[in-house]
Amino acid sequence: MPAPEAEPQAKISPFGRIVGVLFSPKTTFEDIARKPNWLLPLIVTTVLSLIAVAVLNQRMNWPEYIRDQIDKNPRAAQLSADQKEKQVEVSTKVTTYAIWIGGALGPAIAALLVGAILMGAYNLLAGAGVRFAQAFAILAHAGLTGLVQVPLFVLVVLLKQPGTLDPNNAVATNLAAFLPEGAPKFLDAAGKNIDIFVLWSTFLIAIGFAATNPKKLKGAKSFTIAFGLLVVWTLVRMGWAFIFS
Repeated sequence: MPAPEAEPQAKISPFGRIVGVLFSPKTTFEDIARKPNWLLPLIVTTVLSLIAVAVLNQRMNWPEYIRDQIDKNPRAAQLSADQKEKQVEVSTKVTTYAIWIGGALGPAIAALLVGAILMGAYNLLAGAGVRFAQAFAILAHAGLTGLVQVPLFVLVVLLKQPGTLDPNNAVATNLAAFLPEGAPKFLDAAGKNIDIFVLWSTFLIAIGFAATNPKKLKGAKSFTIAFGLLVVWTLVRMGWAFIFS
């Protein structure tokens, strides 16, 4: 009987991978592909997400912001003052709870869903044979760009005057922040995808999937798939914004 193959062992510790994914991603993702793990990066990204939510809720005047958004809606002209205030009250409660839930569950759900989509895309388009554990671990680690993004977000939120903060685009790291006021919604949706941290995460994802099967994903093939899917997602967001704006 042939001897069973030894299970591949990780050469980098989970803590080492947290640092390595930002400073030496190729070596780190090669190790992740051999022995996938996702728990520690998800804990880190979830804690960062909750910190961002806590700071945002502390600095954001949600009733004032929601009231302003309602007034910008042409259909709000049909509402009485009491109806507007009731809508503001309900929307404020829903928004507050929704943001906390999103902060707690968002990183894990995003890694799960996007990992599954990318696994299917890489296996279909390149025959890469990516396992879900690998895809999930890659997305969990790609989200560690939050180690830079969240401190920057917190700093900006704390420095801005109350009432001047746009919760949808607090940090000007994308093209949407430089569009003139009143620009078409579909351009705003496109601009938000052309973002430093979105591009950085996509770059890490491409490196991560390339490490799962270097023979099938040699050269720029992994980057073509990753950034091609980002373009598709951007077009979907633009179409959605155009239809419902």
